[in-house]
Amino acid sequence: MRRMENHKQPFWTRDSSILLGGFFVTIFLIVYIWWPLAEEYLAYVDWNGPWWLYMDWLLLGIFFFMSVTVVARANLKTDLLIVFVGVCGGLAIESWGTQTNLWHYYTAERPPLWIIPAWPIASLSIDRITRFLDWGIGEIVKRTQATIGSSLFNIFYWLTFASFLTLMLVFTFPTFDKSYTWLSLTLCVLLILTPTNYRFAFLTFAAGAGLGYFLELWGTTRECWTYYTFQKPPLFAVLAHGMAAVAFWRAGLLMKTIWKRAAQMKELRSS
Repeated sequence: MRRMENHKQPFWTRDSSILLGGFFVTIFLIVYIWWPLAEEYLAYVDWNGPWWLYMDWLLLGIFFFMSVTVVARANLKTDLLIVFVGVCGGLAIESWGTQTNLWHYYTAERPPLWIIPAWPIASLSIDRITRFLDWGIGEIVKRTQATIGSSLFNIFYWLTFASFLTLMLVFTFPTFDKSYTWLSLTLCVLLILTPTNYRFAFLTFAAGAGLGYFLELWGTTRECWTYYTFQKPPLFAVLAHGMAAVAFWRAGLLMKTIWKRAAQMKELRSS
């Protein structure tokens, strides 16, 4: 992932226009293809009365925030990878959750395809939030000449991820007879035990969980999706967005490494 070394890059770039256009085209296609769902949702608004009292301001707020963060210092060279990983990762996560009945959607789809585009969009937003937090910490250290040792983030990392893994074991216990759950647990353990950057991993987790709280609050209170615990939302679901963000980030790093090595091998063969 990119860091804030490019912070001097203008907020709005040429790629920002492309990403924003793609964002709105995606939303339009979702509404168009699944119009009956959109029509059912809009039916709750009394357009002949005080419609503003019936508007879903939480959804609009999330939509506005993600729109702003997605276009911030956009760079398609790296953002396309984030989108690709987000789509693949989102499909895997939704398949795991719906197939094991940890959660289900009101449409009873397992998983619903209309929810998948939300994952790459959220991934782009989390990337921007993480880089901003990383840059902010760097600026504080630079201006105050404070010492924020790596050991501090090492402690934050292990406390956070050990707590998450414990919570995951408790939450997913009813599905221990499912191979999907054991694959998910194994992947999480491997990611946690092989950190590449404690600070960036912790900040990515925090950014993912922060955005995840509002996404889960909207989805569970509107009963778009429901967890088997019927919590609105469960703590695990919120923190799972942080773990997913870390997994996507690490997957992106791995793909970059593989691509770079493949390019080097190609150069060696050609020479």
